[in-house]
Amino acid sequence: MLDKFRLDGKTALVTGCKRGIGKAMAIGLAEAGADIIGVSASLETSGSEVEQAVRATGCAFKGYACDFADREALYAFIHQVKADFPRVDILVNNAGTVRNNLVEDFTDEDWDTVLEVNLSAQFILSREFGKDMLARGTGKIIFTASLLTFIGGITAVSYAASKGGLGQITKALSNEWAAKGIQVNAIAPGKIATDIATQELSDPVLYQRVIDRVPARRWGQPEDIMGAVVFLASAASDYITGEILVVDGGLLAF
Repeated sequence: MLDKFRLDGKTALVTGCKRGIGKAMAIGLAEAGADIIGVSASLETSGSEVEQAVRATGCAFKGYACDFADREALYAFIHQVKADFPRVDILVNNAGTVRNNLVEDFTDEDWDTVLEVNLSAQFILSREFGKDMLARGTGKIIFTASLLTFIGGITAVSYAASKGGLGQITKALSNEWAAKGIQVNAIAPGKIATDIATQELSDPVLYQRVIDRVPARRWGQPEDIMGAVVFLASAASDYITGEILVVDGGLLAF
C-alpha cells in the first residue's frame, strides 16, 4: 500500500516554493521521489535553500524566478518550462500574495495584484499545463486554498475573494477533467507559522490567541502540509477529486 504514495519518476512543478508552505511542499514531494521544478518571484535560479534541500533527497531541482503579477512574464515562464521539460505530472499552485486594509480604504491596485497572482495566474497555469495532462490522460493539480476559502475574514477582502475563487476553480476543473484522468484538489491550511502571519507571530498576545482557538493547541508548521500534498499528488488519491482538504488542527470545525 505504501508504494502508492511514492512519486518516483514524476516531475512536480511547485509555485511559491522559496519559503514557507511551498518550500515544505517541494521538499515533501522530493522525499516521496519526485523531481522538482520550482518557481517564486525572487527565487535564486541556482543554490537556493529549497534547491539544496531537494537535491539532498537525491531528486533533481530546476529553479525559475517569475513574478505572477506580470501576465507577460507568466506566459514566458510557461513557455520556458515546456521547452525545458518533456512533461509536468504534478502541478502545485501554491504561489500567493496578500494585501491588508479596511474595505473602504482598499485600492484598485491592491485588489488587482492579489487577484492576478492568487487567482488568474493559477487558472492560466492549470489551463496550460492541463492541456498536456489531457493529451496524456493523466495528471494531478493541487491548489493552496485557505480557511478564507470558507469564511470571509477581516481586512483581507481581495485575499478572501481569491481563495474563495480557488475553491470554485478546483471544483470546476474537476468536473470537466475527472473523466479524463486528471484529479484536481486543494489544500486549505489553517494558522501556519509563515511570513504571511508575521504580525501574529511577533505579538505574544495574538500568538497565544491563535493557540487558544485551535483545538490542537498549537500553530501549524509548514511541514504539517507535507503529508497532504504527497497524498494528493500520488496514486493513493486517484479516486479523490474536487475536494478541499483542510489542514488546520481542527480550527474550522471548532
